Amino acid sequence: MISQYTEAATATHAPSGAAARAMARGTRLLARHGIDLMRISLGATFLAFGALKFFPGASPAEGLVVPTVEMLTFGMLTGGTAMAVTAVVECFIGITLLTGRLLRTGLAVLAGALVGILSPLVLLFGDLFPGGLPTLEAQYVFKDIVLAAGALVVAAGALGARLVPPAAPGRAPGPGGTGPTG
Repeated sequence: MISQYTEAATATHAPSGAAARAMARGTRLLARHGIDLMRISLGATFLAFGALKFFPGASPAEGLVVPTVEMLTFGMLTGGTAMAVTAVVECFIGITLLTGRLLRTGLAVLAGALVGILSPLVLLFGDLFPGGLPTLEAQYVFKDIVLAAGALVVAAGALGARLVPPAAPGRAPGPGGTGPTG
């Protein structure tokens, strides 16, 4: 049985008037620009973190990058070379995302890079979670799951997916997406 408190808490009230129009405009704005904003913010993030790796001691990830790249390349890339290659890859990804040029290539490189970025969670688990609790480095890597999810959204957009706002009440999507039904 539903109490009056539960019923009141679960009732949905559609906004009307100015609030509804503002929400509709906001929804259209998000649908139109959301993927591009995600692409640009990911690009800025990759460029900033990649650029730090060019300067020894500047990147908080240096202690993770070097051993991870050494393991993933079976010792072919070590020390400063591992950092420099990672810096170049991350900056390339950042520039392609920021500019939108060579975007599909940048996204393919990003897909490969994400394997390396997230691999410390497996390869260095004991170092990242001593005693079962995450270190600051573990948290640094763990937040990259959000970057991976954002990359999936951007990749979907690059492959043609679009966010589409819902049709206004009384209107159904037409050939152009939001035309009248009659």
